[in-house]
Amino acid sequence: MQEIRLIEANFIKSAQSINDSLDESISEVVFLGRSNVGKSSTINGLTNRKNLAKSSATPGKTQLINFFDIRYRVESDYTLRFVDLPGFGYAKVSKTLKEVWQKNLVEFIQQRVAIRVFIHIRDARHPHAMIDEDVEEYISKFLRGDQKYLTIFTKYDKLNQKERNKLKKEFPNSIKISNLKRVGYDKIHKEILTHIFGDIS
Repeated sequence: MQEIRLIEANFIKSAQSINDSLDESISEVVFLGRSNVGKSSTINGLTNRKNLAKSSATPGKTQLINFFDIRYRVESDYTLRFVDLPGFGYAKVSKTLKEVWQKNLVEFIQQRVAIRVFIHIRDARHPHAMIDEDVEEYISKFLRGDQKYLTIFTKYDKLNQKERNKLKKEFPNSIKISNLKRVGYDKIHKEILTHIFGDIS
């Protein structure tokens, strides 16, 4: 495959639900994960933009669906959209807002035709967190044939060699990254582009 370069990344819009989201003319890559798992850092790392996705010290503060237009160059240009979903698993929100937020999210991930790749960000130090297992099982029930589910483990650099070997064995199809050391991004770019656009080598 030719060298993959992400040459442009722009924030376009925030939405509360599928009803006020952008049109579905461009294939979308959705990022989901627990609050404070490093989702914003991963998006910023992939796009090489320090503050494209806003991270928050308060879990659950980012409650909107955020859209970013992305342009890759591999000889030709390829355009798609990154979608940053609110982190799940936080508690400090009013019950009503939480119910509405969850309903909006469920509708979005189930009904959004443009979604081609789900990227589930997980913490390598806690690979069997129940909420992550539940989310994966839940999405698998309605995952379409044209959609890919990709598991990404952050904080891989914080594991010792024994822990790394165990993680590789238990999650052989996952991609392990370190946002701090900028490791693993190339594999994610390749998975995204190959799935959406086919063999672009």
